[in-house]
Amino acid sequence: MSARRSPRPDWVIQRRVALGHRIADLRRQAELSQEQLAHLAGMERRSIQRYENAQRDPQFSDLLLIAHALRVPAADLLSR
Repeated sequence: MSARRSPRPDWVIQRRVALGHRIADLRRQAELSQEQLAHLAGMERRSIQRYENAQRDPQFSDLLLIAHALRVPAADLLSR
């Protein structure tokens, strides 16, 4: 995989942070731990942690799995 030639714009980083907060908020509303959400989504807990902390961009399929595990439409993860 090639390295990114330029840093991501600030607005992209801000949206990634907002996405992480939204995942964490919905997870807490569902009364799930990161470990429980990861299990339900078929993912590693560390992945959930990285998404919630805006350390990583989730792949589209990961967003679908997280939304399914949280029982919300995928669009709800991206809206505020």
